[in-house]
Amino acid sequence: GMYGASYVGATQWLAATARPPHLVTIAPTVTASNYHDGWTYQGGAFELGFNMSWTLLQLTLANFKNVSSVQDVPRERRGELVQAVDDMTEGFAFLPTKDYPHLDSGLAKYYYDWLAHPDYDDYWRNLCIEDRHSEIDVPAIHFGGWYDIFLGGTIRNYLGMKETGANETARGGQKLVIGPWVHGARGSTMAGSHYFGVRADPMSIDVDGIHLRWFDHWLNDGKNGITDEAPVKIFVMGDDVWRDEQEWPLARAVNTKYYLHSGGKANSKNGDGSLGAQAPDGEPPDVFLYNPVDPVPTTGGALCCNPYFAANGAYDQNQVEERQDVLVYTTPRLERDVEVTGPVTVTLWAATSATDTDFTAKLVDVCEDGCARNLTDGIIRARYRDSMSNPTLLEPGRPYRYEIDLWATSNVFKAGHRIRLEISSSNFPRFDRNTNTGNIIAEDTELRPALQTVFHDSQQASYVTLAIVPR
Repeated sequence: GMYGASYVGATQWLAATARPPHLVTIAPTVTASNYHDGWTYQGGAFELGFNMSWTLLQLTLANFKNVSSVQDVPRERRGELVQAVDDMTEGFAFLPTKDYPHLDSGLAKYYYDWLAHPDYDDYWRNLCIEDRHSEIDVPAIHFGGWYDIFLGGTIRNYLGMKETGANETARGGQKLVIGPWVHGARGSTMAGSHYFGVRADPMSIDVDGIHLRWFDHWLNDGKNGITDEAPVKIFVMGDDVWRDEQEWPLARAVNTKYYLHSGGKANSKNGDGSLGAQAPDGEPPDVFLYNPVDPVPTTGGALCCNPYFAANGAYDQNQVEERQDVLVYTTPRLERDVEVTGPVTVTLWAATSATDTDFTAKLVDVCEDGCARNLTDGIIRARYRDSMSNPTLLEPGRPYRYEIDLWATSNVFKAGHRIRLEISSSNFPRFDRNTNTGNIIAEDTELRPALQTVFHDSQQASYVTLAIVPR
């Protein structure tokens, strides 16, 4: 059997595709299914915060004697790299991204390979797990977190193996556990600044015991009943409890559209944006200026690996929502609890003055006291709106339909709370900035403002689709 998290989770999947005869089961935790979309890129945007911080931290580990074998870093470069970690804010802003001075192909060739392959091409296909689930013949237990950077891949691996695993044992031997956790901090009851209660601690469900029982069953033929239990266990935020389920997505959940509305002034939380079940009719669009010189700052979310420079988890979004380049759409106060458990997607009709740009979306739970807690978010780079392999630039001013994947969540919006959706064009430094020029972004030094128009009318309705669970 194999066990491990993140990178070590990835090595398990890659080993399993080779079908070694003595590999019986795997236990990948917080890892991806596709090393292009959902690891290095998301929606076509480069995961700058993760990629740069992870690479620098791996290199600087070599400065400590007890892990000196991690990377062979020349002694004369070590002090420079340590300082680069402390100066990471400046590193995130450096242009062009491909010429960042503290990394080079002699130290981290892989980083430059990632930047050189923004499209989903053969470089990535050769490493793609989700395209090879049918080659994997072992059971797997998957652990993920609602605020984990690899949540999307964790879920896709579970679903892909259940549907297309190489044999009945593999297809039937899949188990999924998702807690309210960030990457690398599964043992905490906090995600960012939010306390999810003592039940959020993995000890409350005996995570170690689950793993031991899993391996005992598959490796020692132990009849401990773990495969008779529910295949899915999720932490329901808001109620802050664990719940067993028989499938994912939940069969009883009802996919419900919440439409964007406004009188054309949805800019900031002080604007007139609203969110509701009725489709729009004859409403004016909302307009904002995206200036990559002044991007929307990352404030929590599913990211990794240096929280001092780009914090992960749940945080109050009120400061972000004061910005004029953030459109805010909010329901009235809820009269009863509303549970959202399942995939979250945003369908957006938008135009831009640029030949390429980004659009972002964020789902937020607004408490009675006004605190606005982020739940999940996503991004789409416009040139990849139709294909991650074959990018196409835009015709400025023309409306296009975009699908933004916000992955998934499980949250009860309590009575008195409000459901909120933010729309913008940046989330920096989690994602690299779109320069709006249409050039290769990693090579670009020009930052050009773009005028963005978001439509919500009878012909071009924009909405978020939420999986509502009857209560």
